[in-house]
Amino acid sequence: MTDVRVDLTNCDREPIHLPEQIQPFGALIAIGTDWLVRRWSANAEEFLDLDRQLEAGSPLREILARKAVEELRDAMGLLDETDAVERIFGLDLLGDGTCYDIALHQSGRQYVFEIEHHDAARQMQSLNNLRPLTRQLETTANETELNTRTCDILREILGMDRVMLYKFHHDDTGEVIAESRSEDTESFFGLRYPASDIPKQARALYVRNVLRIIADVNGETVPVMPRDSSSGPLDLSLSTLRAVSPIHVEYLKNMGVAASLSISVIVRGKLWGLFACHHSEPVKLPFSVRTAAELLAQMFALTLDQRISDAAQRTAERGREIHDRVMIRLADEDNVADNLPMIIDSLKGQIPHDGASAYIEGKYVARGQAPTEEEFLAIVPKLQAELAGDVLAVESLAGKIPAAEAFADRVVGALAIPVSRTPRDYLVLWRKELRKTVTWAGNPDKPVTTGPHGERLTPRESFAAWEQEVEGYSAEWSGAEVRLAQMMRVTLLEVLLRIAANTMREREESRQKQDLLIAELNHRVRNILTLIRGLIGQSRHEAEDIASFAEIVGGRIRALANAHDALTAENWSPASLKRLIEIEAEAYVSGKADRVVIEGEDALLNPTAYSTLALVIHEMMTNAAKYGALCDRTGTVTVTLSRDADNDLRIAWRETGGPAVQAPERRGFGSTIIERSIPFELKGDAKIRYRLGGVEADFCVPASSVARGRGKSASLSDKAIKEGQQVEPLQHVLLVEDNMIIAMDTEETLRELGVAKVDMASSVKEARRLVENGAPELAVLDYNLGDETSEPLARELIAQGVPVAMATGYGEAIRDLDDLDVIGILAKPYDRDDLLGLFGRVRGSDQQG
Repeated sequence: MTDVRVDLTNCDREPIHLPEQIQPFGALIAIGTDWLVRRWSANAEEFLDLDRQLEAGSPLREILARKAVEELRDAMGLLDETDAVERIFGLDLLGDGTCYDIALHQSGRQYVFEIEHHDAARQMQSLNNLRPLTRQLETTANETELNTRTCDILREILGMDRVMLYKFHHDDTGEVIAESRSEDTESFFGLRYPASDIPKQARALYVRNVLRIIADVNGETVPVMPRDSSSGPLDLSLSTLRAVSPIHVEYLKNMGVAASLSISVIVRGKLWGLFACHHSEPVKLPFSVRTAAELLAQMFALTLDQRISDAAQRTAERGREIHDRVMIRLADEDNVADNLPMIIDSLKGQIPHDGASAYIEGKYVARGQAPTEEEFLAIVPKLQAELAGDVLAVESLAGKIPAAEAFADRVVGALAIPVSRTPRDYLVLWRKELRKTVTWAGNPDKPVTTGPHGERLTPRESFAAWEQEVEGYSAEWSGAEVRLAQMMRVTLLEVLLRIAANTMREREESRQKQDLLIAELNHRVRNILTLIRGLIGQSRHEAEDIASFAEIVGGRIRALANAHDALTAENWSPASLKRLIEIEAEAYVSGKADRVVIEGEDALLNPTAYSTLALVIHEMMTNAAKYGALCDRTGTVTVTLSRDADNDLRIAWRETGGPAVQAPERRGFGSTIIERSIPFELKGDAKIRYRLGGVEADFCVPASSVARGRGKSASLSDKAIKEGQQVEPLQHVLLVEDNMIIAMDTEETLRELGVAKVDMASSVKEARRLVENGAPELAVLDYNLGDETSEPLARELIAQGVPVAMATGYGEAIRDLDDLDVIGILAKPYDRDDLLGLFGRVRGSDQQG
């Protein structure tokens, strides 16, 4: 096929008759409105009647074979989509044995037929090669290999000198990201092209008409005439044979290109890029070959879309992981601002950045390279205007907000995430300046110059590589990174909304509990007075003189005070349930451990649950001391702790050996606390039964109220300490603590306990170096060490057989240690007895070993 192209610039000449257009190389025919309305019929006589309505040219029955007319009619019937194009290959159009390839589309109220000679050999060759070649696309390892391999396959199908994959960037500039070329053809790989090289109108046309060919840049154009002066010009946007802009032809000539073919890459309805194919000589490419190339490009687009979808799915999974991690860490928190460092750290490794800033609820936190608080607050007003409730990703923030120049020496790129419903609070990731060299195909600042075409423009003549140094910009934020930021925004909004909802609910519950708390205060005052009277009465039977009597009573009152201090303390960490029971029991049994027996594995209660259980246990112990097993010298209280299949905590209270029990005649406030506190506060369960032989009670505390730990907290409850037994001191202890005062105090205590060698370290790295010189008998590790945790070190030491105890002042840390086989968890501040309890555990394990 030679380049018989349609020229739309001359529409005032005499019309060209249809027979003259069917020539050896190509033709274009437009059939008017009458044919569209009545459609073609299989009835030959009706066809002739319609044919007589044509106002110009010879009758079609003298031009087209009847079978060809039927195939054309069927193809026309399939044109039911906007911009649809039907293809017919190898059609004996004139009934003389000569076959043609035909493209049909609808233009306004007309059908347009584009007719070319058929090349059966090239068509068969293209079809035979296409299937095995396209299978190779599915096996490419990555997107870069996919791009390059597709260019190679396209050049193999077309036989052209150069095939380039040209990708559009977000600023409409283009870049050659893959290329396949002959050895003597100049490479354009990596060159960047300004947006003006392919104007917006041309890009819109590339979406509608995906395949465009110029067989010969020097070929003459053929004008298409309207039927009469009342007819408007024919819209040939979907035509393959239409002529292109003379500016584009000159552009190709300046590049030294004699023939070109472009195939659009459409991904989800948008122009992602195009394949640009060049040849140094005019080229004849049959319609079937071009169609095979178009099909390959479509398969490439589908494969690319799948790769993009897979990447988006991976991004979504990463986003869900971040969401879950943040939500778990903030599950029991009511203040996002205090957790900003954790939130920033959750993005480490997910979105590369050089620094981060967070401004939430009036609190500013910065990590790494970032503006100061004063500098950040200076950009907030403009930031509010730019964000408009969505994520902002810029490589040069100063280009949008001039005040950002104040910290451009540190960071220039920003990924800003609004984390409140009104622009007020932000999380911003920063990137440093990345100076880079962009290689353009010619000077991008002079893409066109005024030339000899009158008012028109002449494209530049130089396409030599032109390097431009770019400053003041960071690395580009990828689409995946922006999507992750959007997911983080949703996560933080969810957290803030949950906190707001919790605050409203807590206010309502506080109002409802106010009367209850007042009644509780009155009840507890009366109860304490009664209890003290009972203590005095019971203690006088044990005392031999006034001094011992004062000591016994004073000790029991101090035990009661300790229990009440635990109820009113602030900022609790999860605490031992066994210890709580022991504290309450101490006021009644005065060291007689056999009177209150605790069985089962200890549990660590979250602060709310600890407060609730303290009330319940206190009331149970008080009732036992007044009326039950502890009111005489013979009864026993057995408390059994266990976990059920749902990991809920079960507490079984059994009183035996005391006086006969009768159900109370009236229900006091104490009974209300016992029966209703756990169901109301913790959504658990409570049942109490007054058996003749002793009171029985069963409590269920949901797993959500129990910290994820095994309750190995060393305390006074350790048997070795309670019974005054001596524990053989350890010879070598490793202490990892980043607070110097705490470290020095603990070292002194360890030496007082007889430890011969105490190795101290303030970081994991330093501790590992010390362990290389010899493994300790015990390692006491502070969980939080500044910007790291000691968890990795703990796992290493446990794997080496070293007993490990973890120390922490944070409740959430204990939940994180659930799967660590530690011998104890020390809640700060810990003391001499806690450390001695650890010694007993180590020696106990030695004896078992």
